[in-house]
Amino acid sequence: MAAPILLSAGGTGGHLFPAEALAHELRARGHDVHLATDERASRYAERFPVSAVHTIPSATFGSKHPVKLGCSLWKLWSGFRLAGKLMREIRPSVVVGFGGYPTLPPMLAAVRAGRPTLIHEQNAVMGRANRFLAPRVTAIAAGIPQNGAAPDIAAKMTVTGNPVRPPVLEAAGIPYRTSREGEAFHLVVFGGSQGAQFFSDVMPEVVKRLPEELRHRLVVTQQARPEQEAAVRDFYKGQGIQAEVSPFFGDMAARIGAAQLVVSRSGASTVSEVAVIGRPAILVPYPYALDHDQAANAARIEAAGGAVVARQSELSPDRLAKLILDLANEPERAKAMAMAARSTGIPDAARLLADLVESMAARSF
Repeated sequence: MAAPILLSAGGTGGHLFPAEALAHELRARGHDVHLATDERASRYAERFPVSAVHTIPSATFGSKHPVKLGCSLWKLWSGFRLAGKLMREIRPSVVVGFGGYPTLPPMLAAVRAGRPTLIHEQNAVMGRANRFLAPRVTAIAAGIPQNGAAPDIAAKMTVTGNPVRPPVLEAAGIPYRTSREGEAFHLVVFGGSQGAQFFSDVMPEVVKRLPEELRHRLVVTQQARPEQEAAVRDFYKGQGIQAEVSPFFGDMAARIGAAQLVVSRSGASTVSEVAVIGRPAILVPYPYALDHDQAANAARIEAAGGAVVARQSELSPDRLAKLILDLANEPERAKAMAMAARSTGIPDAARLLADLVESMAARSF
């Protein structure tokens, strides 16, 4: 039996979703796929089409406190040793990492074991973990072209796009439907694990500023942090607005497919999924991202006319309400934005990335 392909991803959906998409593609091609992930990924990992899930401890260096730093180093070392044992046990043909600190122990163990290694960078600006790994791995796949990459890094880079999951491809088959006066206007609002708080705070003030006619048409899906979920839900109920509010939606792709407008952060996976599905969006880059990657992620879809990009510091409730109202009142403009967004999507990114992985696997024997 052929050696398995090991995917390494963890932390947030932004790293796990493209790994899940690649897993589906590789399994469809008959490959045995395993996943190495961290403890936080349980709600995502159960959907992965893999033979086994291996939990590998990891840690970040967010604190300079000596005790906390020591604990992080010990956890990373423990994860590295456990990942090394995994390499000896399953001897993967290729190890593919998707960024974030949970990928460090498996990827470093794979490099040390001499296994072919590939990292996939979803963002327009390479993250810290991938920057550390880039000189050490065999090859690099980019979801978005990396402008200004060093020559030695650019030499082993292939632009594949960001793989999207099967539900996203299904939603991409739903034509955009305009919403006219008197018809339901489906609004999807989400911010990811780091950015949902802003939308929970601002959307009640935004909705209050919308005209009554539009408020009556609204059908809202909104992601909210657990501690804000009840308050946001109660607000919509008090306004008589049909709304579903939750910290996590397992069917978000279908909800985006049904939307007339998306209001969201601009993480790489979010931008890729909105583009592939083809929906107009108001994108608000997360202002505290270490590498300011979210603004760069949004640049291409904005340049094509598929999204309005607004800085959080400049986005008052009045301005956001006006942006939503303008698109609700101009259905043909919203439809044109949907088509422009779709023109920037790469729906076959999973196939392109799987082709690269297979070529590496073939050379490893």
